[in-house]
Amino acid sequence: QVQLVEFGGGLVQAGDSLRLSCAASGLTFSTYGMGWFRQAPGKEREFVAVINWSGRTTYYADSAKGRFIISRDNAKNTVYLQMNSLKPEDTAVYYCAAARFITDYGRVDKYNYWGQGAQVTVSS
Repeated sequence: QVQLVEFGGGLVQAGDSLRLSCAASGLTFSTYGMGWFRQAPGKEREFVAVINWSGRTTYYADSAKGRFIISRDNAKNTVYLQMNSLKPEDTAVYYCAAARFITDYGRVDKYNYWGQGAQVTVSS
């Protein structure tokens, strides 16, 4: 079965950097767009970034532009989210997700598979 497993969450201070990884199995990884979402307590899950199957196309939420970088390694079936200049408001559970098409990349219901999430906490 399909599995997406996130790694790299943790507790950091404001201004620090953190890199999340998401390892995929059970699917033809190189044919899926991969997205990152996050969900803070009491809030809805929100889009962070997405990368198409080849890695040539990326989109970011306004909150992530200029600070986060999404990338992928199809040989390793892994997608990454490099997060720089972290802020307390970035505190959330971060989820990776796979979608056959990223046309509506901001919509949660357009993703076929989800990971279990990784906690990121940024202290001030």
